[in-house]
Amino acid sequence: MLRWRGLDEIPPDWGRCVLTIGVFDGVHRGHAQLIDRAVAAARRRDLPSVLMTFDPHPMEVVRPGSHPAQLTTLTRRAELVEQLGVDVFCVMPFTHEFMKLTPERYAHDLLVERLHVAEVVVGDNFTFGKKAAGTVPMLRDLGARFGFAVDGVALASQDDVTFSATYIRSCVEAGDMAAAEEALGRPHRVEGVVVHGDGRGRGLGFPTANIAPPVHSAIPADGVYAARFSVLGEGPELGPSAMAAVSVGTNPTFEGRDRTVEAYVLDADVDLYGQHVAVDFVERLRGMEKFDSVESLIAQMHRDADRTRELFADRS
Repeated sequence: MLRWRGLDEIPPDWGRCVLTIGVFDGVHRGHAQLIDRAVAAARRRDLPSVLMTFDPHPMEVVRPGSHPAQLTTLTRRAELVEQLGVDVFCVMPFTHEFMKLTPERYAHDLLVERLHVAEVVVGDNFTFGKKAAGTVPMLRDLGARFGFAVDGVALASQDDVTFSATYIRSCVEAGDMAAAEEALGRPHRVEGVVVHGDGRGRGLGFPTANIAPPVHSAIPADGVYAARFSVLGEGPELGPSAMAAVSVGTNPTFEGRDRTVEAYVLDADVDLYGQHVAVDFVERLRGMEKFDSVESLIAQMHRDADRTRELFADRS
């Protein structure tokens, strides 16, 4: 899959394409339906499919400080859409200048002059251009004027729940990993680099990987979770079925203040410092608790590890 960062990386001899546009944070089941539609349209037309997303999140530019919790990194987003058959992953820098484009200039300058779109596939709630004034009906009118087709796709839903990044963020924030997985089509993932913590876990017999996620990452509610654990890129080989009991919170038993994500990888004692890792959250085992003694905490950590093994045995 080709990856472009901005319009300057579009080849000068670039031909026509089928384009789908959106933030696509999470690449959830609703996004997958939209992307499948765009990929199918591209194949019918014998044209490449292009997915355009934005960085930073548009809300951070429109209203600084309002960046929503991020469900997927750009790298992860690219991996997921490639699996769905997208040919080109285009990251558009969302700047103040870009934000000020009128819907007409957005369609003519971006879609026609630069990307040469034959068809645009978007969700039926898609808006574009200055002050989000452009709508799908307006895009159809502009398409008729400039020579491209528009397919507005209804939002995917199930049991009266519309799949959206906002809904999934609320599930993650509540610690409802089953609902998040249902909407995403896979477990919610948090990535990050393993950094040095206070070393307390090893002293308790549970060496943990202290993970520093990127800014704005969607972190589940405080508690202890069963999760899959993997090392991204080159690093210790843990295999595809590595299990972890993951603590999210401030470690109240030790009067902690900083909120951390600490993963105890079951049946593996390897040096993970500096590694880029991923935690796929599967189920919340319990809330965060303050224990009266270290012995009580250790006993509960054993129970958490045992419950994690049982849970994955049931899922296999």
